[in-house]
Amino acid sequence: MLHIKDSRITRVLLVVVLATVFLLASITAIWHTSIQCQSRTSVGFLHSFGSELVDAAGCDVHLTGVNWFGFETNSFAPHGLETRNWQDMLNQIKQTGFDTIRLPFSNQLFNPSSKPQGINYRLNPDLKGLQGLALMDRIIQGARDLGLKIILDRHDTAADFQPELWYTDKVTEARWIHDWLILARHYRGNDTVIGADLANEPRGPATWGDGNPRTDWRLAAERAGNAILAVNPDWLIIVEGIEQYHGDYYWWGGNLEGAGQFPVKLAKPDKLVYSAHDYGPEIYKQSWFRAPNYPHNLPSVWQQHWAYLQMENIAPVLLGEFGGRSVGTDPAGVWQRSLVVFLQKQGISYTYWAWNPDSGDTGGILQDNWTTVNQSKLHILSTHRRPLPGQQHSSPEGHSKNVDASPNLYRRPRSK
Repeated sequence: MLHIKDSRITRVLLVVVLATVFLLASITAIWHTSIQCQSRTSVGFLHSFGSELVDAAGCDVHLTGVNWFGFETNSFAPHGLETRNWQDMLNQIKQTGFDTIRLPFSNQLFNPSSKPQGINYRLNPDLKGLQGLALMDRIIQGARDLGLKIILDRHDTAADFQPELWYTDKVTEARWIHDWLILARHYRGNDTVIGADLANEPRGPATWGDGNPRTDWRLAAERAGNAILAVNPDWLIIVEGIEQYHGDYYWWGGNLEGAGQFPVKLAKPDKLVYSAHDYGPEIYKQSWFRAPNYPHNLPSVWQQHWAYLQMENIAPVLLGEFGGRSVGTDPAGVWQRSLVVFLQKQGISYTYWAWNPDSGDTGGILQDNWTTVNQSKLHILSTHRRPLPGQQHSSPEGHSKNVDASPNLYRRPRSK
């Protein structure tokens, strides 16, 4: 009996030892991979793994960026260049710790008659004579030199005109896709440009999942997304929500309730990213802002309309727009601070609206002089930004030393 008992004890001890060795080896491998992820400074193109954005090495990449608008307006150029040098502007975006720029544009930008306005050529002599795609090229090359990433956003069909659907009588669906294919081919292989935000804020008659070819935004996104991937398989295809789904109204482009039952189907499923826009009571006093349990009700509102896709490991979500003037203790400020905490907790990427101060209802990261950083906003957003390898925290003026703003702002081994 003693011999049998000793054999059992030996087997148990052997199992314990082997399990311990395996556990230590796994921890060591994860630690080693984590060190590798943190030490690398280039992430290249991205794809999804469940609800995570990852690079080719399998490291998580959380994008934390800003919108720098203007190409979509009748200026046909990023705003602020009447006051600032364009490279100085990009440098400040990097130095404040952001890693990605969502760059809105209109289809009209590419017309030969669309001449840029509002550029001070004394401050920006190298932009003289450039327009449309050539001007966009110059901005994107500057971003590339700094390690910033670019998401292209078809914001409007014509300058300062944003239709309810992705097309109009003048800019048909065929033209919409055609222009995207021009951009996809043009930037193929350039890993500064990582994705296409197909159409900004579908709303009104836009539907999701009903099969109507004139209004079903999900089907249109599939048509455009698959056409883009056929010529540029590296891009992320970013699909915003709509306004209302089965009678439930939300922010324009923010309602992704239908994506759970009717997902966007792409030829390369790991290139799909859903995107929502979300705003506070400064923009419109939605019913949930008047709830007796405000602001504690907000996480459930966000989860219902868009965050469930990330939380349930369905697909990554990019909060493509959010912002407001207040970050104080008033209801609007509480909303904005609560949302940033929620994004950080869920690991959701974002591009803040906006870098520009001339967004009338939200203001921007920059103050009205186009130079001074709004430190209150930057402080709130800093809770969802982590230093890059070799990067120090930004100074109060929005400047830092030894900055490497390649968008591995928060990078770790992806979940297995």
